[in-house]
Amino acid sequence: MAKQKLDHLGVSAFCESMGMMVRSGITTDEAISLLQGGKENGGVLEQGLVVMKEQVDQGYGLARAMKESGIFPDYALQMVEAGESSGRLEDILFRLSRYYSDQKTISEKLKNAVTYPAAMMILIIAVLAVMLTMVLPAFKGVYDNLTGSLASSSYSYIRWAYGFCWFALIVMVIIAAVLLIGLLLWNKGKKETVEKMLRKIPLCGSILDNMGMFRFTSALGTFLASGEMQDEAVLNSLPMTDCKPIEEKLKKCVTRMEEGHSIAQAAYDEELFEPVYGRMLLAGERSGSMENVLERLTGLLEENCGHLVDRLVGIVDPLLSGILMVSVGLSLLSVMLPLIGMMNSF
Repeated sequence: MAKQKLDHLGVSAFCESMGMMVRSGITTDEAISLLQGGKENGGVLEQGLVVMKEQVDQGYGLARAMKESGIFPDYALQMVEAGESSGRLEDILFRLSRYYSDQKTISEKLKNAVTYPAAMMILIIAVLAVMLTMVLPAFKGVYDNLTGSLASSSYSYIRWAYGFCWFALIVMVIIAAVLLIGLLLWNKGKKETVEKMLRKIPLCGSILDNMGMFRFTSALGTFLASGEMQDEAVLNSLPMTDCKPIEEKLKKCVTRMEEGHSIAQAAYDEELFEPVYGRMLLAGERSGSMENVLERLTGLLEENCGHLVDRLVGIVDPLLSGILMVSVGLSLLSVMLPLIGMMNSF
């Protein structure tokens, strides 16, 4: 069994390839052989395909083969098993391909949203450190020699440049330390603690909620497509949200469903979605096109999440650039003005 899991892009590519082969009438063992391509060594997928080929040759289905390979996430395994039992494997495979492709897109957006500000913050810290250790001391030494004592001269306000740079540097270092601690906590499984901190920032909270709703609607649509009943589909989709506030709302929806309400009505009453999305879901349920509406909602939530991430980047990037320009500009201005004053005195 492979120890390493496939990434989102790998799972998406596998599901799409298998879906196309199933649609073409190719049997599972033949499809795996075609994907294997005669290669028994290589990356994670190639190693997993070897195990999968052994399983299907023994008469097991695709879900069992995928599980034994150990390279696929639990959600994909659960959905493929549901697809096989309901006879809708082809549809489920294509839905899984879109789901993991969308997950990859969102992950890349979040990664890019963090990478550039982090690099900018490192640059600001480096520039401020150079200003404090090299640039300002050099000018201070020159003015001390010219005026006798910087502190008693008319150019003593250069100390304000030191103060401002130190203040900006300390603030940047504290922010960088907080981000580093958050990253360490995240990697050590303290995700809930990090999310609580992020939720204190309104825009970050909206991003987390939208991502949770995106995962839920995508999972719900896939479970319903596999033939599961609404209540079972909601319960199976609930863990996929990976977002505590959304899970709490969903539990309330489950309670209302136990009282006899449909998922669309329960979601509308509990304000799980924005009003316009809630009405879309109600209309889809009443018209018998629930799956299509959920697919549309998933796309809208993904777009909204992307817009929120872009908006966050659009706020953070100019802010960091402004701090850098103001810090450098004021520092240079404070050391250049005395020089201009001396030149005018001659």
